[in-house]
Amino acid sequence: MHELSLCQALLDQVERVAKDHRATRVDRILLKVGPLSGVEPSLLKHAYPLAATGTIAEAAELVIEPAEVRVHCLDCGAETDAQPNRLLCGSCGSFKTRLVSGDEMLLANLELTIPDD
Repeated sequence: MHELSLCQALLDQVERVAKDHRATRVDRILLKVGPLSGVEPSLLKHAYPLAATGTIAEAAELVIEPAEVRVHCLDCGAETDAQPNRLLCGSCGSFKTRLVSGDEMLLANLELTIPDD
């Protein structure tokens, strides 16, 4: 399962951040997942508990928010929202666009428990 390996990589990153901040627990993980990322959010949610078992993030809430698809137009220079199956400029309608966002899986935020020193 592709999503299980993604969860394991995510947890490696989360554990590094938690260690850097001397956290004792990870309470919440916020991910932004674009529709063009190749990641199925529901499968990621199902794989997470298995991957998180025995880690500092075992009890963390995994929140997944959709990321917007945005394109930069090579004709008019505008940056606009687009549909995943229709990457046209929202300003001039050109098909000559470059994807700016919508293909990412981004660790957007972590809520950590950090002991008082």
